[in-house]
Amino acid sequence: MNVGLIIGLSYLVIFIAAFLAVRAYQRARDHKADFTSLKTVTFGDESAVSPNRAASVISIIAIFLIWGAFTGSVIAPIKAPGPFVGETTFTYTAENAAGEQDDADVTVLVHPVGEDPELPVLADAGDGFALNDAALVNAGRSALVATKENDTGSGEDGFRIVAVNGTPISQENEVSVADGTVSMTRRGTLKFEPSGGWQMEKIWLPAPEDVWNRFIEISSEGYRNFTLFEHLGWSLIRVVSGFLLGALVGIPLGYAMGLSNWFRGWFDPIVEFMRPVPPLALIPLVIIWFGIGENGKIFLLFLAALWIMTIAARAGVSGVNITKIHAAYSLGASKRQIMHHVIVPNSLPEIFTGARVAMGVCWGTVVAAELVAAEKGAGQMIVAASKFQLTDIVIMGIVLIGIIGYGIDILMRKLEAYLVPWKGRS
Repeated sequence: MNVGLIIGLSYLVIFIAAFLAVRAYQRARDHKADFTSLKTVTFGDESAVSPNRAASVISIIAIFLIWGAFTGSVIAPIKAPGPFVGETTFTYTAENAAGEQDDADVTVLVHPVGEDPELPVLADAGDGFALNDAALVNAGRSALVATKENDTGSGEDGFRIVAVNGTPISQENEVSVADGTVSMTRRGTLKFEPSGGWQMEKIWLPAPEDVWNRFIEISSEGYRNFTLFEHLGWSLIRVVSGFLLGALVGIPLGYAMGLSNWFRGWFDPIVEFMRPVPPLALIPLVIIWFGIGENGKIFLLFLAALWIMTIAARAGVSGVNITKIHAAYSLGASKRQIMHHVIVPNSLPEIFTGARVAMGVCWGTVVAAELVAAEKGAGQMIVAASKFQLTDIVIMGIVLIGIIGYGIDILMRKLEAYLVPWKGRS
């Protein structure tokens, strides 16, 4: 079974089990004999839905437990089966030029990556023309077994291996043996691949403690001549600069498109054309126009935020309740007063929502922006580490970007709750 499918099923099982357990606990805790405990909120009322803190905590714990279980981490109480390590044997059947067949055993020592053990010592070489052999294989890897090198008559035409453990083998099939599989190359050589288990190799996914140790190391020693604070700080400066420029241009443009037919008709094709274009596709143009300096990186992030903020402001204006505008007109309000007291306050919730989305897109684009000859930045750190397959640094950078982005989103939520307390009210 595919490891990704197993991980997905594990997460689904934990989700269902946690949901049922927390729900049963809450029902037992809140149970009352009278009718005062009955809910009065209609199903589907979004304003009555808030994050369940228990679910949030269990979700984070579940992610780390699954991560640890499939990487052999010390934090996981239960670990997924790892790759086979040890000694195993299988038997192959060889056929010589005369059509005679003979069996021989292959002893394979599967050892951890990085170790250099000696070949297993064979007690008996065998009596026929097919002689016993030994081989070394790294755990989780595969290796050719040169059985023909010591078989008598292996250089003659017609000599071939026809079976493994009594099962016919050819280039089209592979044979399952104890602790692995055996296949055949085009030249008729056997290839042994030991069982990989369900655990991920460190080069693909390191354990949580490896990522944490790398974080401690880079926090104290830095990475590529810059401290971790400098890498993250430069990424934050670029993201905030690009976002603010996008908001300064996008919000007035969105208001204009929402209030004027001419502006709507003039800019709507441009906005709708550029909105689905990914910022990655613009990197070559950015390099041609701005070179490899900071201006190009900030311009790329500016474009990432511009269209989102424009659409958010336009949607905010279009979503203002027309009865409020009619009421203001009936009270003698001027267009300027309607703009200041009706349209802007009622469009702010949409603008804040767009700002949160735009900030997330900018953080997702900063890696691409720092591909343009950057010397420092979280994205540059991730790209540089990926070239040397330092997966722990890559994951550390991704986690830090996510944490900072989540922190910014929380600040924007708090700011929205403070500046727009009327959100969700008529």
